[in-house]
Amino acid sequence: MRKVEVIPHTLKWREMFEIESKRVTDALGKNVVAVHHIGSTAIPRIYAKPIIDLLVEVKDIVRVDEHSSLMESLGYEVMGEYGILGRRYFRKNSQEGVRTHHVHTFEVASEQVERHLAFRDYMISHPEDAQKYSELKRKLAREYPMNIDGYMDGKDSFIQEIDMKAAQWRILQKTEKSAT
Repeated sequence: MRKVEVIPHTLKWREMFEIESKRVTDALGKNVVAVHHIGSTAIPRIYAKPIIDLLVEVKDIVRVDEHSSLMESLGYEVMGEYGILGRRYFRKNSQEGVRTHHVHTFEVASEQVERHLAFRDYMISHPEDAQKYSELKRKLAREYPMNIDGYMDGKDSFIQEIDMKAAQWRILQKTEKSAT
């Protein structure tokens, strides 16, 4: 059972992402195309679980498996697809056993890459929705302080709603860019 804790945004999260991004890129090698900071720690001014989420785009998802031992040497647990087809997922804990990082690896042009980036970018561009998400997370953390599943389930419908808004917003953004 993991403690559910959400804390105010800190600029330290960006620095932690930058450091870990370099380490993960070095471990996964030339297969890496891009590394993105996703999840709530990438959204300014909202409360978040202090876990840095990295989204790694690679040329070939199967080649990621060849680097599992290097990821383990960085302290990551290799989780395989872990419920999402075409993903390679890694998670890392501190010496005290507290979760610190998630690495979600997908091939370039994966729908999952687009979904995660759209969610992040939408929330950054729509601070009112980001604040609603922040308040929901704080409420759920109080209701489920030792129940990560209850916390996650409580966010599900809100995330689905934002995913739909974000997808529509992303299409609009692309349309506006191509018109200019």
